Amino acid sequence: QVQLVESGGGLVQAGGSLRLSCVSSERTFSGYGMGRYAMGWFRQAPGKEREFVSSINWSSSSVAYLDSVKGRFTISRDNAKNTVYLQMNSLKPEDTAVYYCAATRTTTPVVSKPNEYNYWGQGTQVTVSS
Repeated sequence: QVQLVESGGGLVQAGGSLRLSCVSSERTFSGYGMGRYAMGWFRQAPGKEREFVSSINWSSSSVAYLDSVKGRFTISRDNAKNTVYLQMNSLKPEDTAVYYCAATRTTTPVVSKPNEYNYWGQGTQVTVSS
């Protein structure tokens, strides 16, 4: 059973930055052993559906972003630390949401749909004040 734990959320003013981290309890990041996992970040604001924010494949050779965060957010992973990151710069009030980390065992370069992921973290709140 893969367990994911997010951290790094908080309250920040518009224009500020946060870095989210997601640590896996298992070796989901190696190309061997547990296999090859793609990782994703999603977010859900009150009253809205969960939406894709970014994904990264197991080798970091393929990344994808929601259009509204391109140029502001950067996804990365450190396989040695079993961790995936989401660096968020130039934050806007509309970025306010609970952010979730997700994992799925696949070699598909881009995984952007929630139902394509098998494992989820508990979420971390990001609040951007105007």
